[in-house]
Parts: sequence; C-alpha cells; structure tokens
Amino acid sequence: MCMVRHISILISGRVQGVFFRASTKNKADELGIKGFVKNLGDGSVYIEAEGNQDQLITFESWCRKGPPRAQVIQTDITEGLMKFFPDFVIQ
Repeated sequence: MCMVRHISILISGRVQGVFFRASTKNKADELGIKGFVKNLGDGSVYIEAEGNQDQLITFESWCRKGPPRAQVIQTDITEGLMKFFPDFVIQ
C-alpha cells in the first residue's frame, strides 16, 4: 500500500507573472495530486500538496524548475499533517 503524504512547498525567485500557478495546477492534475497553490505578497509561491511518494517526488522535482519562464532560486519543502484536500486549486 502506498503511503499518502502532505508537503508544503515555498518557492522563491521569478515565480509570479510567469504562469507558475496555472502550470502547477496542470502538473498536479496530471499527477493526481491534491492541494492548492497561491502567490504570496513577498513574490514567492506557496503550495500544499498531498499524494503518494512517487507522485510527490515527481511533483517536487518539477517545482524545483517550474514552467519555462520561471527562474526558481530556492525551494523549501516541509512535511505536514494530512488535510485530505478534495482536488487541486489555485487560490
């Protein structure tokens, strides 16, 4: 049985105004990940994601690069408690 995990991801760099949130939703939907993505006031992007180990490894790797126009400088990933999101949304 695959263990489901919850992670929080804080991404900084040139990550707003480059379709990061829309691209993140597309990737999450493609992988079957649940959660949300939102812009923060400091110019970073914040994501909470839930999925199995394989899904999240692939998602984390994608987040470290982002969409083509993004320039990811730093990606901080932390484990968290499950929230059982019903889907993945842009906030």
